[in-house]
Amino acid sequence: MRILTLEFITHAFSQLLVIQNIIYMVIGVSIGMFIGAMPGLTVTLGLALVLPFTFGMSATEGIILLTGVYCAGTYSGAMTAILINTPGTPSSVTTAWDGYPLTQQGRAAEALRAALYASVIGGLISGLFLLFFAPQVAKIALRFGPPEMFSLTFVGLTVIARVSGKSPTKGLIAAAFGLLFATVGIDTVSGVLRFNFGMSFLAAGFDVIPACIGLFAIAEIFSQIEKGSKELAPEVPDAIKGHGDYTWRKLFKNKILLIKSSLIGVIVGAIPGTGGSVASFIAYDEAKRVSKEPELYGHGSLEAIAASESSNNGVTGGSLIPTFTLGIPGNSGTAIYLGALMIHGLTPGPQLFRFQGEMMYTVFLAFFVVNIIMLFLGLLACRWAVHILKIPPAILYPVVLAFCLVGGYANAGTLTGVGVSLFFGVLGYFMLRNGYPPAPMVIALILGPKVEESLRQSLILSDGDYSIFFTRPISLMFLFIVVLTTVVPIIKNTGVLKNIALPWSK
Repeated sequence: MRILTLEFITHAFSQLLVIQNIIYMVIGVSIGMFIGAMPGLTVTLGLALVLPFTFGMSATEGIILLTGVYCAGTYSGAMTAILINTPGTPSSVTTAWDGYPLTQQGRAAEALRAALYASVIGGLISGLFLLFFAPQVAKIALRFGPPEMFSLTFVGLTVIARVSGKSPTKGLIAAAFGLLFATVGIDTVSGVLRFNFGMSFLAAGFDVIPACIGLFAIAEIFSQIEKGSKELAPEVPDAIKGHGDYTWRKLFKNKILLIKSSLIGVIVGAIPGTGGSVASFIAYDEAKRVSKEPELYGHGSLEAIAASESSNNGVTGGSLIPTFTLGIPGNSGTAIYLGALMIHGLTPGPQLFRFQGEMMYTVFLAFFVVNIIMLFLGLLACRWAVHILKIPPAILYPVVLAFCLVGGYANAGTLTGVGVSLFFGVLGYFMLRNGYPPAPMVIALILGPKVEESLRQSLILSDGDYSIFFTRPISLMFLFIVVLTTVVPIIKNTGVLKNIALPWSK
């Protein structure tokens, strides 16, 4: 693979200064922000819709347009997650846990800015890895087999214990039902239909996006209607009329958190088949574990939003690393990139850098420009987005409900998505009424299929020998992290270690 040279950098900058390319980046960011903020309209769907418009463009123009859609679409799901408790994308679920409570406290503008700034930082850090370390990171990602995937996703499942609120038992019950729902549909290993009860529309299982729409947005709408509240959130004029007092200085107080969360996003994103939701769960859990104010998590923590958003935007650059260097898409969104490259006559892999190095480094540098454009357009969007809270509930709730149902339909293209959204909406409503947190169910629903599939594949490889998880270094490392983050705190809190005289304590 050719080394990055001054010639490549000079050529890339000259391409980025072309007004036509700048316009394509602005258009891509604008489309991505709109699609990402709409419940049910995923980044993958946005990329698929934009792809046909790139056929008449050059390869460079088409790829940088898609880059704008990808980066902005990943971020903008945070806007609806914060304002109306409706994650625009699955990776924004953790943002909703703390963003919406901040909105209810009248700090919506503050939360929106924190999400935007952290997203930009995560995107820029992932861009650095994409630019300088793509081949090295891709080689590490190739070492991830089923045992490593199981251990990684199992780390994500341990978040359940820390998002269950005051009742861990109810949180575990909710997670158990989430795992049960995750088993519905075709078994990915054996190909057998499971728990569809003869209903053909359940053959594909419960889609995560309609389920999230139901558990968070529709359930919240039903709950607010029952309460008969007159306002979506307490009226705090400064939060509506102003732009929040969250500054870059406040953000950089958590610089270690931002860097660590972004790196989690890059690493998880570079592993094919994972995605932003896995990264955001792990980053959220790690941030809470080391936080000086863990009690704020789930009740309105700007620190938590920073961790969530920097990690899922760190995934954007990370997921492009195996796509460009190995021809292996990191997730469904980057699969569109793979198709775009091939449509324009380019073959992903090391040869792409050898024969199209100038174009590739133009795309890499465009990644940075796209994130800067996203910052400025995001600031404009944040200014008018908070005005959603001024809409009377009698108008707002029906409109949000309509968007949720449209989003459920658009995700699958059938009424099945609408039915799934309403089912989980009613279920989420009764869960809220009885004190069962929806977050553990969502985590189990998202990670359950990945854990099950990788577990069974691993046991097939080892002929049923569970030692495969402990004899592979990367898998063992993740399992060790599970022990550190779950078992050790439990022992520490119960005081078992206090009565043991350790050699280094003398």
